[in-house]
Amino acid sequence: MRLWKTILAAAMLSLATGTSAFAARTDLVIGIPLEPPHLDPTAGAAAAIDEVLYANVFEGLTRIGPNGEVLPDLAESWTISDDGKVYTFKLHTSVKFHDGTDFDASDVKFSLDRARADNSVNAQKGLFAAIETVDVVDPATVKVTLKNPQGSFLYNMGWGDAVIVAPESADTNKEKPIGTGPFKFQSWAKGSSITLVKSDNYWGTPASLDKAEFRIVPDAAAYVPALLSGDIQAFPFFDADSVAQVKDDPRFKVVIGATEGETILSINNKKPPFDKLQVRQAISYALDRKAIIDGASAGLGVPIGSHMSPANKDYLDLTGRYPHDVAKAKELLKEAGLENGFKATLKLPPPSYARLGGEIIASELRDVGIDLEIIPVEWAQWLDQVFTKKDYDLTIVSHTEPNDIDIYSRKDYYFNYDNPAFDKVIADLNLTSDEAKRKELLGQAQKILADDAVVGFLFELPKVGVWDAKLQGLWENAPIQANDLTKVKWSE
Repeated sequence: MRLWKTILAAAMLSLATGTSAFAARTDLVIGIPLEPPHLDPTAGAAAAIDEVLYANVFEGLTRIGPNGEVLPDLAESWTISDDGKVYTFKLHTSVKFHDGTDFDASDVKFSLDRARADNSVNAQKGLFAAIETVDVVDPATVKVTLKNPQGSFLYNMGWGDAVIVAPESADTNKEKPIGTGPFKFQSWAKGSSITLVKSDNYWGTPASLDKAEFRIVPDAAAYVPALLSGDIQAFPFFDADSVAQVKDDPRFKVVIGATEGETILSINNKKPPFDKLQVRQAISYALDRKAIIDGASAGLGVPIGSHMSPANKDYLDLTGRYPHDVAKAKELLKEAGLENGFKATLKLPPPSYARLGGEIIASELRDVGIDLEIIPVEWAQWLDQVFTKKDYDLTIVSHTEPNDIDIYSRKDYYFNYDNPAFDKVIADLNLTSDEAKRKELLGQAQKILADDAVVGFLFELPKVGVWDAKLQGLWENAPIQANDLTKVKWSE
């Protein structure tokens, strides 16, 4: 009886002090496979930057939601002129950057002008190419005038590359990011983790989490032990081959969603012998997508035949364009004067889909006479050698940027692809806002890429997430590169 009185007294004390013996926790450790090269989304192409900072630390005029929808962000509303060329954004007021400086229309003008300047280092500079002028109407209103109507403009402003930064901190965001989001940067232990904490003066709905640590775990074999020990509570991008070890454990939730990650065998189109159409087509015929998907994504990837997600309403199924056909591949190589095959290199970045897929592809190409030397590279090396310097023959990577088929029209892009007909389609697309016409043009673009066998289209990267069953609010799909924590919380 005395014991029950003691328990009752403790419970009453807990209620009286306004606390709960079972209060939900407010911290979270998230496992990520790749360390960002720096922490400025407006100055780098690496997905790992946005996966830590997008929506958490930095915000844009608009933002992309969990289902790919365009939502208001720092702009609470906007109007569009009848000719579709002038966007007038009404901004939230009383917004501050994490260093205490005020946010207003001048920061929007600075950010957009900086992103589209001649000396811009923005990895997605093309997002801003349609902008003619950015004018400050008043501190809470900014007017953006386009050179021509652009149906994707509001979507483009929701990319991580279009987040708003302040002139006072823009030059130091790579090491000490300062944004307007619900979380602020606390620390970066290089090679180990990046820690964010709840912002005390956030203008919008406060985050439920007080602290979020993004722990860098490059070794997929360490994912399951980290979950089982409780050291890490969530892997938004889990190793597909390890899912079987946790899928029946009630302590965890396994969520398989869609991404915008077109996983491709990239080809250096201007480097002999890959400058010959027959060689690129031979490679496409040599690829057995099912074997690659089974080996590189545990069978979870969705086959693709163009550079667009099958979840996209404008996707054109061209997977039948190059069926697995060894004889056809050999015939094409003979037409190209390479009957005896040739040697080449395959540079593979760290993700398991690349390393595992690379082994399978090397075997498949060997069957048609193409002998590949596999060269594993770290992510920083890949960005430098492949993406920047174009020093490669073949590589494997997932392009996780949303709706990015236009990258094949960029003259300095690492594919080294040049087709005026494709460029014309993209130019027309950029001028078109009519949905039916855009669908037609996107279909044309996909067909051209397939006919030219610009790259080997493999599969859409699945988003395999595994996290503590008590966690709520993590994204099921990945319409953009993000681990948005704004609505994440623990259930009690």
